[in-house]
Amino acid sequence: MLFPPFQGGVAHKRRGGCWVGVTVSLAPRALDSRLASVFEDLISDDRFQLMNIRRLAGHSTALATLFISFWRNRQLIARMTRREVVGRYRGSIFGLLWSLINPILMLAVYTFIFGVVFKTRWGAETGGHANFTVNLFAGMIVHGFFAETVNRAPALVVSNVNYVKKVVFPLEILSWVTVGAALFHTGVSMLVLLGFNIVVSGRLESTILLTPVLFIPLTLILVGVIWFLSSLGVFVRDIGQVVGFVTTLLLFMSPVFYPVTALPEQYRMLLQLNPLTFYIEEFRKLAVAGDYPDWGWLAANYLAGIMVAYLGFAWFQKTRQGFSDVL
Repeated sequence: MLFPPFQGGVAHKRRGGCWVGVTVSLAPRALDSRLASVFEDLISDDRFQLMNIRRLAGHSTALATLFISFWRNRQLIARMTRREVVGRYRGSIFGLLWSLINPILMLAVYTFIFGVVFKTRWGAETGGHANFTVNLFAGMIVHGFFAETVNRAPALVVSNVNYVKKVVFPLEILSWVTVGAALFHTGVSMLVLLGFNIVVSGRLESTILLTPVLFIPLTLILVGVIWFLSSLGVFVRDIGQVVGFVTTLLLFMSPVFYPVTALPEQYRMLLQLNPLTFYIEEFRKLAVAGDYPDWGWLAANYLAGIMVAYLGFAWFQKTRQGFSDVL
């Protein structure tokens, strides 16, 4: 049987007491909704093994390939992201509802610890203890998005060996799937933040609608970092331990628990070197203060996002040939 979108390698599957050859291909144009269904069938059927598969062409490192790959594989990315999100809560009583319960519980803990126990205020503001909780939670959302994606990166390829060895699969989309799942949980946390902010302040800032504009360059940066770390994690398994320490360190070296103005003037420049500082501060402007972002710095971050994404993609494409040898 020959599927129209495929040509190239040979696969074998037992049907009706005999083995049937299936011709498949790596043509990028085939990675549409039909291919997404095929991939899911391949993964779920353990009797199906692809044999003697070879790439028809090298892995391009062009910048255009990065975005073309994302667009052509968008339906597969969406399906895998949905499966990643749902699979995290599979078997639990509340299921997907836990994605809403978790941020609510965390917000309640922050409110009690910092508002009731420590009676902390946000800088010199007089908005009360609840204002501190809102600003803290806003910072935690940005850092949580960063930590969830980066911490998973070193084991991303290692934990998906079947995609490397047995299935003709666009490995580069795993980074998009990881970021997509993290964006889902980040979005849920934002809804909790907005709801809490309405309760304590009685208003909803219209500038929150600009949040996607702020998160696009951060997403590009994280995708590039994931490509780099996931590739490096195949060859250097210790990288996972280092990344876990760095993400925890950045939690305290970022303005999450305190505003930038709380630091002495001579140390603020060091904090500005942390790339998370810009996104945490700008997200607070949009979600809490109702201010517009710094458009100049935002434009610079768009350029930085494209650059980091490209460098990570190029590294991943150059090194992926050795994955099967190591794994």
